[in-house]
Amino acid sequence: MLETAIYKLRFSDDDLAEQRYLWAPICRFLQPYVRGEGSTLDLGAGFCHFINNIRSRIKVAVDLNGESLRRYAADDVRCVVSSGADLSEIQPASIDSVFASNVYEHFQSREDVAQSFREVYRVLRPGGRLIILQPNFAYCYRSYFDFFDHRLIFTHKGMVEGLQISGFEMERVIARFLPYTSKSRLPRWPWLVSLYLRLPVAWKIFGGQMLLVARKN
Repeated sequence: MLETAIYKLRFSDDDLAEQRYLWAPICRFLQPYVRGEGSTLDLGAGFCHFINNIRSRIKVAVDLNGESLRRYAADDVRCVVSSGADLSEIQPASIDSVFASNVYEHFQSREDVAQSFREVYRVLRPGGRLIILQPNFAYCYRSYFDFFDHRLIFTHKGMVEGLQISGFEMERVIARFLPYTSKSRLPRWPWLVSLYLRLPVAWKIFGGQMLLVARKN
């Protein structure tokens, strides 16, 4: 699998250890959008940083890389080996929150992304949320294709339109949220991440990723 070879080259064990610490304050920021007593699905879970840190009674991690899920998912996480456009193993209206971080730029086509939105809509309960953390091409276009596995490009306006076409209502749109990559210079420590997340949106000048929160009608 191409992604497996790329990630082995891109992320050392030290990188992954640092990312695990950085995700703790990110999850605290996102927790108000995730029901602690509900069910949460991490779409394209990868190294499982989000699903391992978020507070949720039921946790599900979906990824094509079964080896990654087996290695990194915590014991309380149900693992499903599948693409983000095929959630057929998940029952309709059974999930309260779906999270997708740096996933959709790796899809083969926009049709697959639209199919993923439809699948997420199907598995969400009424009022459930889809939370997307995604590179925003409008603010990271100079270095966007520095990553070999980036195929599709999106801006926050385009993603919002796709979500609305799929039936979602937008709850929150932050065009500039986190820096484009965890390897960027700022921020690098959990306390600095916490401080950065508390800054007003207008001050997030390093933000190369968008944060979208969409709700199922």
